[in-house]
Amino acid sequence: MKKIVLLLVLCISFGSCNSSKGIKTKKSKTTKVNTRKNNTASPKPSKTIESIIDYAQTFEGTRYKYGGTTKRGMDCSGLVVVAFQKENINLPRTTADLKKTGEWIDVKNVKEGDLLFFATKKNSRKVNHVGIVTKSRPGYVEFIHSTSSKGVITSNLSERYWYSAYVQARRMM
Repeated sequence: MKKIVLLLVLCISFGSCNSSKGIKTKKSKTTKVNTRKNNTASPKPSKTIESIIDYAQTFEGTRYKYGGTTKRGMDCSGLVVVAFQKENINLPRTTADLKKTGEWIDVKNVKEGDLLFFATKKNSRKVNHVGIVTKSRPGYVEFIHSTSSKGVITSNLSERYWYSAYVQARRMM
């Protein structure tokens, strides 16, 4: 019996039980083990991440200005750098340098505070745009960014334009 309990614990801990038949006990009863991962929303973001997002959102409506980092005008990487700087986290100033910083993550695993990178030029996969994830749950990713046409706005990754322009996600902390 101890072996069966240990096997169940190992299966649940490491997700290595892929059999749908289950595990037979001495009494020939079948015990099914659920190895499916829970697809609930990610845990609540840290106070630091909340502060970064809250500060970035104070710039909503700010017009676009290449190289800008103030309420008078802001570009996409400027928004990211200024928001993280509020929490004394210094990041590279350009999108090209930001895309090499932090840890690459799969889009399915993004959390609030992660950065999304895009290639918005026609027929190009060269990254030239960045945004900060503000909300995330399975199948839903919202991000704040500064666009040349509308300034600082919040968008959804499922929007056709952003979905097709998406290149990668990175975690800075």
